[in-house]
Amino acid sequence: MIRLARPSPASASVRAPAALSTALSSSSPLQTPCRCAASSLGMRRSACDAARRLTPRQSRRLQHTAAASAATATTTTTTTTSSSSSSSSSKRPAKSILAAIADRSTSTAHDDATLRKIFDSNAAWLSFSQESAQASHNVGLFRNAYLTDPQGFLVFAHVSLERAKSIVDKILHATSELEYRQVVRDMDRLSDILCRVIDLADFVRNTHPKHSMQAAASQAWASVYEYMNLLNTTNGLNEQLGKAMSMPKVYKSWTEEERTVAEILRLDFTKSAVNLPKEARDKFIQLSSEIGEVGQDFVDNASASTDKILIPSANLQGVDPKIISKSINRNKEAEIHPLGPEAQSILRNTHNEHARKQVYIASRTASPATIDRLERMLKLRAELADLAGFSSYSHMALRDRMMAKNPEAVWKFLTALLDSNKPLVQREMQDLVAMKKTNKGSNKHFQAWDKDYYMDSIRRAARSMAKYEDSLSAYFSLGTVMQGLSRLFTRLYGIRFVPRETLPGETWARDVRRLDVVSDTDGHVAVLYCDLFFRPGKAANPAHFTVRCSREIQPHELHEATAQLSHDRSGTQLPHFATAEEAANDGMALARDQDGVLKQLPTIALVCDFPHSSNSSSGDKPAFLTFGQLETLFHEMGHAIHSILARTSLHNVSGTRCATDLAELPSTLMEQFCADRDVLALFARHWSTDQPLDFRMVVEQLQKSRLFAGIDTEHQILLAMLDQQYHSPRVAQTPDFNSTRVYQEVQRRYGNTTVDNFDTTWQGFFGHLYGYGSSYYSYLFDRVLADRVWDTVFQSGRDGAAVSRENGERLKENLLKHGGGRDAWQCLADTLQDDRLAKGDHAAMALVGSWGTGPCFRRS
Repeated sequence: MIRLARPSPASASVRAPAALSTALSSSSPLQTPCRCAASSLGMRRSACDAARRLTPRQSRRLQHTAAASAATATTTTTTTTSSSSSSSSSKRPAKSILAAIADRSTSTAHDDATLRKIFDSNAAWLSFSQESAQASHNVGLFRNAYLTDPQGFLVFAHVSLERAKSIVDKILHATSELEYRQVVRDMDRLSDILCRVIDLADFVRNTHPKHSMQAAASQAWASVYEYMNLLNTTNGLNEQLGKAMSMPKVYKSWTEEERTVAEILRLDFTKSAVNLPKEARDKFIQLSSEIGEVGQDFVDNASASTDKILIPSANLQGVDPKIISKSINRNKEAEIHPLGPEAQSILRNTHNEHARKQVYIASRTASPATIDRLERMLKLRAELADLAGFSSYSHMALRDRMMAKNPEAVWKFLTALLDSNKPLVQREMQDLVAMKKTNKGSNKHFQAWDKDYYMDSIRRAARSMAKYEDSLSAYFSLGTVMQGLSRLFTRLYGIRFVPRETLPGETWARDVRRLDVVSDTDGHVAVLYCDLFFRPGKAANPAHFTVRCSREIQPHELHEATAQLSHDRSGTQLPHFATAEEAANDGMALARDQDGVLKQLPTIALVCDFPHSSNSSSGDKPAFLTFGQLETLFHEMGHAIHSILARTSLHNVSGTRCATDLAELPSTLMEQFCADRDVLALFARHWSTDQPLDFRMVVEQLQKSRLFAGIDTEHQILLAMLDQQYHSPRVAQTPDFNSTRVYQEVQRRYGNTTVDNFDTTWQGFFGHLYGYGSSYYSYLFDRVLADRVWDTVFQSGRDGAAVSRENGERLKENLLKHGGGRDAWQCLADTLQDDRLAKGDHAAMALVGSWGTGPCFRRS
């Protein structure tokens, strides 16, 4: 089965669960910090996940770039546009060890200073890139030599399809033991070739500002995706994989990674019903297509049962007049759309309980057509699962690439987490009830429409008692934050960011910065493109995209590339490549590790919408981040570091292509670091005075932002429970299945806060039921795991533990570097040194739930 590289979004984003067919895949983001989706046959979309590929043919490097000196000091080399730089460096006289160390230290300090400058000042960035910008040669988008213009996408897709067909033919004609030993790697390479086009094209069609590039990318995406779907229903590949796995000598010869990938592909084929008779397989395809159409319709056309609510303006005291002034009609009534921002403001601010009740009921009642679409989708999924031989859609979706493995295990986790969270929820509800009792003239009973109002009242009170001015942003210029991230990663993992100029045609916007990721032991290990500033028409959601995953390039691939340096078999003119290495990798970055193994480097793009730096009377003023934006950037960097460190031999298990319910752990963990005293000391200084940040300001910020964490957690638990119930066997077993009854049952049976006492149908607005059916629990699961890792491995930041290389190596060696190539439960057991987790059974899931959530930070 071919899997798309999972797109990882962010801003608060959860990695979407893996799906191996149209029925399981979706572009709809999750209602949590990252939106990573997944797809099929070895091709995964990656949280949090949006795969893109960069193709760096090497250009001139800055003389101060540490990777250059590292290349001469170790056996690690990065391919370049020409071999002249490497040959000239080999002729240089050898330096003494002390001189080399001194040069490297100077280079590191220079890179560190440059890193801050190019993100804090647009003028500095333009100056930094000026020399390369004057070059006339267009190197292609992401330095992919094909992508110099829109037509290049079609050539790229054509060449990739020819390569893919050749590999498919090789797999289908395998007969000898030697050929069967190669089947897994061949299928992994097949997946990589198709992902190179689909993931890159998907990124471009959603991010590139030029419509011509978007259109060409969409066309390339469609042609390759169609071929991928054809492969996913071709039984020959499944049969050849099965034969290879059944041969003892072949299976024994495979590495742990190869066995893992083989099992992943086998499960994918099973779930796509490729082994069913043709009639049943055709039905499976039909149902999958219908689920995609109905599900997307459910998300795109969700609507409330009424278009407007009429509320006398006299009943809106407490609401900012600016918010509702345009909604007042001649009768002095506010005409409020139930799903608009005005409605939310009324729920939080108006003192009038009746007005809040009106808005609450209307905003939580979906239209009958919306509910019909939801229930139609759930029933189709149940039918699909039954056709594939599963008890329910949840059993089908959780079987592959999920730590939970089955819905029973998910329920163990959720109920344990609910119990551990209950005391906190009850205390918070007591505070809310007590607050209402102080409000004379209000109904004495605490109602569902009171919750947001009194929560916001308590938050406002907390803000009014703040001792420190809310000026954290002055300590978080984007340049200092990027500098701090590089320093943190150096301390934890021995890697750092080295600024590099971009060449003509390499990026999709002038303000996109390129960073090379350099390891103190392995040299150049990744490429990171940072598209962090606001741009008209740009998607607002922050996201991490793995454009290209790590993969080992085998010698026979270079021989094939040598024969294709000028033309492919159909006579299509190809770009000029100086070496076979470039041709084999479309001109993108490659490196040899210390063992001489050639690998394609992970190429990553981070997309945010932070404000630009600006000119002021005091000079070039940098872009500043709020504390929430700081958390977002750290979250996305957590995904990036996973992609960087998990440089596996096989594409299917590299980086964030791990168990879907593990993919958010690294990113969620990173949010803990941005609130740690020692981490902040690495970079948080006032942009103009250079004074260090007073950590008490951060403690106060955290205390305010984490009010009612228990209620928020329970809300997510109930949504995850609802998701499980909607994809359980009861859907097929209940002829008159009613999603509203199930929704109310979950609220009343498991909730510890208020419930909807009226016939509301809020489930119609739960759009993530389409994108993340049966896996909504994943974000909660990773929040708990991240808290545990922070407390156990990094000792909640005590005594410098958050910047300890020993602790960083523990996390890297036991978990991060494996990607999806090793059992996730064993990785966790080793990381946390807790053997109770190793089996990954129901007891392990319940144990994780019992740990609960609860952000830890040092207060002194």
